[in-house]
Amino acid sequence: MLKQPRFLPMSLQEAKIEGIEQFDVILISGDAYVDHPSFAAALIGRVLWDRGYSVGIIAQPDWKKDDDFLRLGSPRLFFGISSGNVDSLVNNLTPNLKRRSSDVYSPGGALRRPDRAAIVYTNKVHALFPGIPIILGGIEASLRRFAHYDYWSDSVRQSILADAPADLLIYGMGENPLREVALRLEKGERIQEIRDVAGTTVKEEIGHWRNTSHPDCLVIPGFAEVSGDKKKYAEAFALHYAEQDSFHGRTAVQPHPKTVIIQNRPARPLKVEELDHIYELPYAREAHPSYREPVPALEPVKFSITSHRGCFGSCSFCALTHHQGRIVQSRSLDSIEREAVKLTKMKGFKGIIQDVGGPTANMYGLSCSRWKQGACQDKLCSADCPTLDKDHSRQVELLRRLRKIPGVKRVFIVSGIRHDLILADSSSYLQELCQHHVSGHLKIAPEHISRNVTKCMHKPPREVLEAFREQFLAASKAVGKEQYLLPYLISGHPGCTVSNMIELAEYLRDNHMYTEQVQDFTPTPMTASTVMYYTGLDPFTLTPVHVPKGREKRIQRAILQYRDPMNYDLVKEGLRMAGRFDLVGDGRQCLIPTRKEDARGWGQR
Repeated sequence: MLKQPRFLPMSLQEAKIEGIEQFDVILISGDAYVDHPSFAAALIGRVLWDRGYSVGIIAQPDWKKDDDFLRLGSPRLFFGISSGNVDSLVNNLTPNLKRRSSDVYSPGGALRRPDRAAIVYTNKVHALFPGIPIILGGIEASLRRFAHYDYWSDSVRQSILADAPADLLIYGMGENPLREVALRLEKGERIQEIRDVAGTTVKEEIGHWRNTSHPDCLVIPGFAEVSGDKKKYAEAFALHYAEQDSFHGRTAVQPHPKTVIIQNRPARPLKVEELDHIYELPYAREAHPSYREPVPALEPVKFSITSHRGCFGSCSFCALTHHQGRIVQSRSLDSIEREAVKLTKMKGFKGIIQDVGGPTANMYGLSCSRWKQGACQDKLCSADCPTLDKDHSRQVELLRRLRKIPGVKRVFIVSGIRHDLILADSSSYLQELCQHHVSGHLKIAPEHISRNVTKCMHKPPREVLEAFREQFLAASKAVGKEQYLLPYLISGHPGCTVSNMIELAEYLRDNHMYTEQVQDFTPTPMTASTVMYYTGLDPFTLTPVHVPKGREKRIQRAILQYRDPMNYDLVKEGLRMAGRFDLVGDGRQCLIPTRKEDARGWGQR
């Protein structure tokens, strides 16, 4: 068994120090190499090393040249390629399709990641190392495994496996699938023979597919259908969405012009001890020492702890259902406590644990009796489900244990919470939160308050937000603190009209919840909201949905930030469209003032 090094090697010189002549696996990532469990290359690399495989890292290679790709030679088993922690197009371009000026996953914020990085890197490796297996992974590959609407080209693109010369794709959280593939390659199987691993997607020649029997497969509308018929696109999404469960999910198949894409059922959820082991591997929690400038993305998470995976919220704009799944997998209390103790011994630790959470912080420890057979197929999870255990007592115990660790001054929850779950909680979680774990502002994600919009988003309605707000203010007052809610909000989401945005702006005005941080909806691959944006249909009911685009989308964002003088003209235009002239003027209820040039004839415009 190989001893885990301080950092995984990024050069042959480092490999020689570890006694490695040829790497078993080489991982290529669009991110800088930061040895922290929040960075996928570090986590996957450590997991493989733990199983006895030597792993080299090529981080942010210069795709215009060969040198970086040749740096570590040829791996014995395979290349693993990922665009990094985010989709490269989301990372490189704003929702308005403007180039970003920096990349937080790069040293000094430098721009080093190509558009469609997974495809670019794969083409390069395939040309330089013909015959060496290539495995795609990470968020970009995972969420582009079927034909998908691509916002940046405004077109339906093929599965990334049809566009990239890779042999296999691992989707979701890939530790177990990747370990199984590595083991089978180690035993002498050819990559083309590894077709049935849960959590993987493969491709097959059309002729071979037609000439073999596939009795247990679900064939969804193919690329030719979904790229030419929006209703078919919506139907295909609903079909493969229903198969994203490791217990009852079937193999989903989508024909493409030159190949057939086959998604095997999802990988099973990790057991508690497996999750504990992965997060207690010896991560340095530092950027590789070869970097001369800091990697900005490390600072907010350096002293944070991942407590669980999975999210049963199923928000329409989120792809977690397709990536981590709906079944929450929580680490043990002891494991998280051990990790926190390690943090206190790290250089630079000042007593602050920045966050303890996961996709939704307060889902830690929650469970459902039905998850032993898989998440419900006929309905989504919700706070009012009688079989869902919503008692936060386990997280309360966790936070109390962390606060008692010598050297820990504060433990914050910054990864966001589901406020509807707190309303259904029977423990003292909200009181504990307000007294010990809120730094002035508590982040929640109502996203909107108009009923038709929250319904499209699959978010709790306005009444739930108002009830939680009352409880939060009361709990804060009870512990003698003046604290505020910081709401995450989305503008321009499918189902939202200008009138809906005005309703939200008025709600924020009346409740003093104005925020400068607004997310303009961006259609990203493999979400229900993106299907609505592209097709104008709810994929689960096929009913029409209003879709704001172009100037209306800009107006909606401006209305949500109505106090910004730069948005005045767009807000004015939106109020005119909705016939809400009563919101222009100097009264307390007005959103924008009347300017001299608007003083005459406003009502006639």
